[in-house]
Amino acid sequence: MILIGSDLHGSALSCEKLQKLINSLTPEKIIILGDILYHGPRNDIPPFYNPKKVIEILSLYKNSIIAVRGNCDAEVDQMVLPFSISETYRELSLYEKRVFLTHGHIYSHQNHPSSFDIIMQGHTHIPVLEKRGSSIYLNPGSLTIPKGGSSYTYAILDDNYIELRLLDDSSLIKRLEM
Repeated sequence: MILIGSDLHGSALSCEKLQKLINSLTPEKIIILGDILYHGPRNDIPPFYNPKKVIEILSLYKNSIIAVRGNCDAEVDQMVLPFSISETYRELSLYEKRVFLTHGHIYSHQNHPSSFDIIMQGHTHIPVLEKRGSSIYLNPGSLTIPKGGSSYTYAILDDNYIELRLLDDSSLIKRLEM
């Protein structure tokens, strides 16, 4: 099982909730779709903004994290994080599916270099899980700054399904079978 989140924006509170999920679910991998430490100039400072605490927590899982760079991530962020955020996109094979990971500010579900079974992006802070043509499109929403009337959310990928869930109580929002 793989845990997927995006747009932490330096919130220690959201990262602590993510840590509780990681410790209870014990995922094989953790995917973070960018915007990890900085809130960005267009967002208000999130509650419990503490990038140093976020670094401390995520460092515990450095060997399990697969991440991409978001529009609010900077070179200095890479200097303090013990896992790579240098790439604006990644192509992976997960559960025998071709998967495209990106933040969404350069590449997106509409603009990517090849065909994939699953396309994951963050950036909009709005959760989406749907079939689009021959691909599944996932935006896990935001762990910290939900937008468009959405809630704090994350996603789960397993070999047979993808789910969107609420961060606060893990309630199921939507599930797609693969």
